[in-house]
Amino acid sequence: MSTANVEQPTEAIRQQILAAADNLFRHYGYNKTTMVEIAEDIGMSAANLYRYFANKQDIVHECARRYMAERIALLREAVSKPDLTAGERLEHYILTTLYFSRNLASENKKIGELVETITEQRPDLVHNRIESEIALIREILELGNETGEFTVKNLSESARTVHTCLIIFEVPIFMSIYSLEQFEQLARSVVDTLINGLRSPGKNSGDICY
Repeated sequence: MSTANVEQPTEAIRQQILAAADNLFRHYGYNKTTMVEIAEDIGMSAANLYRYFANKQDIVHECARRYMAERIALLREAVSKPDLTAGERLEHYILTTLYFSRNLASENKKIGELVETITEQRPDLVHNRIESEIALIREILELGNETGEFTVKNLSESARTVHTCLIIFEVPIFMSIYSLEQFEQLARSVVDTLINGLRSPGKNSGDICY
């Protein structure tokens, strides 16, 4: 390997580090995982690891970014399928959120610790994810207005309200409350309630949960 390659951090090595760290975080939690253990998992010295990431916080933040990017990509794919009504897109959005959270909770027993860590250390990442999700919901509501399926007067505020109403499907630590079948039933019930509110006539037509 050339000196240039040694001195220049590569994306491939960074991804190896993140994969190793993610595996350790899943099994032992963020607090009990050390930089030395992450380095050992990929056959690297701890000193060399610091050439790629300044500290463990930077690593967990990047792991969080990857989870969030994956989540947004799945949601965007779910609501962008052709020939779906706005109501069907909303249902796909909620169920995709549920399945992502469910899988994350089942594969990562220490997810509560990771969520708490990111919320405390990098609330900006959480806010960015939330705003991206609200933007997707707004697109669904806007489509509903265009097709006459919904009558939403304030798209941005209504999208934010819908997002708030879906919190139980978004947080992995809630996934032990119900079975998957019960969650699916609840999700479809929520969809029906939201759609009825978005369609409801009257003074506040389309401005749900106000």
